[in-house]
Amino acid sequence: MKLLLDTHILIWAVLDSSRLSREVVELIKAMENDLLFSAASLWEVAIKTGLARDDFDVDVKVLRDELLSRRFGELNVLGTHSYALAGLPPIHKDPFDRMLVAQAVTEGVLLVTADPIVARYPGPIRKV
Repeated sequence: MKLLLDTHILIWAVLDSSRLSREVVELIKAMENDLLFSAASLWEVAIKTGLARDDFDVDVKVLRDELLSRRFGELNVLGTHSYALAGLPPIHKDPFDRMLVAQAVTEGVLLVTADPIVARYPGPIRKV
């Protein structure tokens, strides 16, 4: 199964695995799962780190390098993702989370999130 992990789960996977639920740890460890991170997540980390947000206190280059070393694939943001984004209902205001939902829908991958608001979107989303 292809899994797109939301930004906080990516950060926790690299920096603070104690914050990951048991379910997420099992999904990440399962060798049959293809793990993905979005370029939008890196953009989010860079912007929110620059705004001095405590929950995004991470070097974006270190995060990306670590994810790639742990067998994560990088999902670029494409124009087709923007088409899906434009059609999403206004459930969540965060543009980065909305892009992750649009990517999951467009690419047919499961978005794994800890955010209960993101989990309210229709489509391939799993709250953990």
